[in-house]
Amino acid sequence: MTFAIGENVGPYRVVEQLGQGGMATVYKAYHAALDRFVAIKVLHPAFLQDASFQKRFQREARAVARLEHPNIVPVYDFAEHAGQPYLVMKFIEGDTLKARLRQGPVSKGEGLRIVESAGAALSYAHQRGILHRDIKPSNILITPDGNVFLADFGLARMAEAGESTLSGDMMMGTPQYISPEQARGEKNLDPGTDIYSFGVVLYEMVVGRVPFNADTPFSIIHDHIYKPLPIPSRLNPRVPPGVERVLLKSLAKERADRYATIDEMVAAFREAVNEEAAPAGARSVAAVAASRPPAPPPPSPEVEAPQAAPGGVKPPAPKRRRWLWALGGLVGLCTCGFVVLALASSGEDAAAAEAATAQAALATEAAASPPQTIPTLAPATPHPTDPPAVLEARQRVAENPDDPKAYLALAEALRSHGLDRMAAEAYARASELFLEGEAELDAAMAALQALVVSGGPPSAGPRIENLADEALFLAADNPGIVPLLAEAEEPLMGWVRLPAIAARAALYLGHDEEFERSLVVALDNLPGDPIARSVRAEALYLRGEPVQAEAFARQILAQPRLPPWLVDHLNRMIEKPPTR
Repeated sequence: MTFAIGENVGPYRVVEQLGQGGMATVYKAYHAALDRFVAIKVLHPAFLQDASFQKRFQREARAVARLEHPNIVPVYDFAEHAGQPYLVMKFIEGDTLKARLRQGPVSKGEGLRIVESAGAALSYAHQRGILHRDIKPSNILITPDGNVFLADFGLARMAEAGESTLSGDMMMGTPQYISPEQARGEKNLDPGTDIYSFGVVLYEMVVGRVPFNADTPFSIIHDHIYKPLPIPSRLNPRVPPGVERVLLKSLAKERADRYATIDEMVAAFREAVNEEAAPAGARSVAAVAASRPPAPPPPSPEVEAPQAAPGGVKPPAPKRRRWLWALGGLVGLCTCGFVVLALASSGEDAAAAEAATAQAALATEAAASPPQTIPTLAPATPHPTDPPAVLEARQRVAENPDDPKAYLALAEALRSHGLDRMAAEAYARASELFLEGEAELDAAMAALQALVVSGGPPSAGPRIENLADEALFLAADNPGIVPLLAEAEEPLMGWVRLPAIAARAALYLGHDEEFERSLVVALDNLPGDPIARSVRAEALYLRGEPVQAEAFARQILAQPRLPPWLVDHLNRMIEKPPTR
């Protein structure tokens, strides 16, 4: 249900729709009693099926309503209309920072005012144990008289005592601005995640583009986690050294290497800008931003995770349709694990559609490739024709043969030079090493890359397919798996293991209908499949039926030719029953 223009929602009369995001629609409304306009944010109907979600939403609304700061968009009220929960906020006349950056570079004074005002808002929230978790230019509002507001604290998660609110255990954030730890789906976030995201905003203001951009959200979050930060001065030679140091520290991969607080970060940025402006002829923020070199591509709109295009198991057709429905429901309810309650302009929607189209095109190209045998990787052995980047990456692997990140760097170098088959093998080795270290989500990311780069089933071959089975299945109890499934749906339509993995993800997210649908498809595709059956055993444990669950798990263990990792998984489950 959405609100109609002219409809009365409590004491508010809806005037127009302002925007629509992954989980909410925002309207402008008029409050006659107080003679003022307000903004109303209403949840999308799909989420009304989840009673616990509504409770989290109410808790979040109370938390955000307690934030009273001159640079935070205040929440006036929250209520329900015809069973639909909504938030009422101050209506801000003006533009977003995103729209402002499209108009051209900001002046030094304007840039400092934006950074200091948004930073003050974040500092205030952090001191009260609240994280924003989705800082980006479209959530920074600028009024005609220059006042700055930070919006959309509806995504915030209480950082105290592990209390879960609206953001719950999902991975939130916009891909271009997400921190590495948030991209990995880590639960125990701290203000460092906002420092990183705010650092990306500063990077874009100064350099003229975001540090990481790609065709798909998965590729972007992969880069935030693993790819070295592009050095600002290499993209824009006129970036002052002091400002560059602030950007490098703010965007460090490891939380401990960033600023301890947002106040320290803002103070360092202020000092760096003022230092550059003091001497004669020194460069201002405006000069830095205005001198954008022609080589780097312009910043694309913030890509929200697209609703996954239809995809699934190819034969037979009726089963494929059921699988599309199941995965579509999971991805829709999880909002692809990226952007929730975020305002999305029509331009952002178009960008998401373009990303989905690009993803589909890549999948078609991969599917058209003939099956090949993946060569055995000899990373430590340089070849005379290897490009310098590949030689350097091979040397790093030779020096660190047990470091999965070294193999990831090698995979990226090989892939960038069109050596996809060897890149797939390097990704696979990285996944194996991550599994050895019990870093299942990292293993899943690497295995999925190996599967996609090698052309997907059946081109990938049994080794990579089996590795992907293990890595993605074991990572499916982590909410960070959701965007991986969204990415996998289109290019891996023929991968019969995907429904079982989606079923396990839905199980741990608490989406029972999607769990049942996906599991039915998995067992229809592969009757008696022990991997799919193990998900059923896990569900029995989670539903408080340990006797039946153990009996079912032991039945599975009696099946012949089980993969060793599944035997280990079932035995662990019997010894220590799982919990949500």
